[in-house]
Parts: sequence; C-alpha cells; structure tokens
Amino acid sequence: MYRVLLVDDDRLILRGLQSILPWQEMNCEVIGTAVDGQEGLRLIREKHPDILLTDIRMPNMDGLTMAAAIRSEYPGMQMTVLTAFRDFEYARQAIRLGVCRYLLKPSDLEELREAVKEMVRRLDELRGMRTPAESPEEQAAHGYVVENALSWMREHCTEHITLEDVAGQVFVSQWHLSKLINRETGMGFLDLLSRMRVEQAKKQLSDPSKRISDAAFESGFSDVAHFSKTFKKITGRTPGEYRNSPDRQA
Repeated sequence: MYRVLLVDDDRLILRGLQSILPWQEMNCEVIGTAVDGQEGLRLIREKHPDILLTDIRMPNMDGLTMAAAIRSEYPGMQMTVLTAFRDFEYARQAIRLGVCRYLLKPSDLEELREAVKEMVRRLDELRGMRTPAESPEEQAAHGYVVENALSWMREHCTEHITLEDVAGQVFVSQWHLSKLINRETGMGFLDLLSRMRVEQAKKQLSDPSKRISDAAFESGFSDVAHFSKTFKKITGRTPGEYRNSPDRQA
C-alpha cells in the first residue's frame, strides 16, 4: 500500500480527509497527520510517505518553497494541494514545481478521489521504471530551491551563517542543499559565501575613509589576515591594491 501523509492547520479537515476517502480501496493508508508545515516536513523525513495531501498556505511556511523543497529532495513523492487560496499564478507555479493537483476548498469527494487515483497512477508508473529521468518539475524545483537559498545568503552573508541556517530557510536537508548548490554554481557553500562577502567588501572599500579592517569585519570576515588572503584569491589583488586601482569595479 502507498503511504499517505495529511497536512492542514484545520483539524476538522484532517479528520474529514481521514474518514471520507476510501483509502484501502485505492491501495493507500494514512500513516500520519500534521497541523503545520514544519511538523509536516518532520514527518516526511521520518516516515517517507509516498503521497502528500496538504494545504499550501499555513503559518510560518511559504507554500511554494515547501512544494519546491519536497519535489527537489523527494522526487518520487506525489503531492496534491487542498487550499482556500485562489490565485491562478500561484496555482500555476505550484504545478510547475511538481504539485499533481491544486484543489480549492471546499472540494467534493469525487475531486479528492480523482486526485488520489492520479497520484497512485503516477506512483505505479514510477515503480515500473528502473532509473526514472529527472523531470522538468524536478529541475524547476531544484532551481527554485537554489535561487531562494542564494537570495537569502546574499541578504545575510555579512552575518555568521551556516549551511544549516540556509537549509532551514528553504526546508531541505543540509546534504541536499550542498549538493544542489555545487551542481548549480560549481562551488561549495563556503566558497560561495566567501565570494558574496568579497562583493560586499568591494562596496565597503569604495569609501576611502573606511579602514580595511572595518571593511573586512563589516563584510562578514572575522579575521583581517583571512580576509586579505581570500580577497586576493578571488580578485587577484589585495584589498589595498583593489582600493587604489582605477578599475576597481572590474
């Protein structure tokens, strides 16, 4: 039987979904429920469901980021969204990121049955493949996760941040995010972070009244010697040489 996880911040809806659908007839069993996205992600990692039926607009969770994270890290999992959020562009993005069905509340029984049947059909199809190719939805999800991760890193690169911090923002594991960043950028997390900090330092160095040590610390470096070494490795010039060069924007 396929394992099903239900996620919704409305407990009445969760109970209704558990009781109204003929799960066994559809070769499914409900193995857990969650009332928010964070708990849902914890259960996904713990129980590895095959099917996820979830709301997409819950407290402390961006629904599209959650959908992208799940499709990227668990490509075989099938998702259907059940939500009161009526926005065509949002729904289109959700489908692009691998959501099987986007159902508006209140959904009738037949809509729900058809959504589950389609997810089961897709799972049956995947089981028959020895090495499924990466789908366009999976590729889009990878890109979405990395784009959001890099955006957050740029915004916070001058702070003390770790790979774990970034992974938490985009709802994937550290290992998975590390793999995606390396694949999409050709760099590891620390190298990428250093490059972002050097870009910040260049802006600081454009102020002639600012000391190099201040530029280093304000860009996120905790050690001036390490800053100078990293800056030269990336730009080919020391911070002082960069500051005094006429083409310092190069």
